[in-house]
Amino acid sequence: MATSADNAGHEGATRRDFLSLAAGAFTAVGGAAMLWPFINSMNPAADTLALASTEVDLAPIKDGQSITVVWRGKPVFVRRRTADEISQAKTDDAGALVDPQKDADRVQKPEWLVLVGVCTHLGCVPLGNKVGEAKGDFGGWFCPCHGSHYDTSGRIRKGPAPRNLEVPTYTFLNDTSIRIG
Repeated sequence: MATSADNAGHEGATRRDFLSLAAGAFTAVGGAAMLWPFINSMNPAADTLALASTEVDLAPIKDGQSITVVWRGKPVFVRRRTADEISQAKTDDAGALVDPQKDADRVQKPEWLVLVGVCTHLGCVPLGNKVGEAKGDFGGWFCPCHGSHYDTSGRIRKGPAPRNLEVPTYTFLNDTSIRIG
């Protein structure tokens, strides 16, 4: 038969086990609660997520016209190319290219050219996106800071820039709008 001393010892161990388990759980929850703000701070900020993509309405852009939109803090040139500009870009595929790339590899639809408007030499913003601005020797863009000339496909043709203007990731949502990013 069990004595009252045996029962008391058994109940004491059960209470001790419960208190140890409760203290351990409390410590784990408290530790997680303290670490969560630190872990959450590693997520991108809301303003960064808002700039991750941008939608552009293409409907108001006429043939030969360009607009500049901001994506991730950088200017992005969206140009609706004329038939002559498309033809010139295809002809220039065979030209002397510093950074060889075919026009067809730089566009999804020939009439729409989307480029990050930052010169690949030193990060200036090239001219040629607004009416009346110098478009350089090849009819595209011209960076007056150091003399880089880009063609109608945004490819470097002359000057110190080492690479073509970057083509950002973009998708056509329909015939009149795109999402950049």
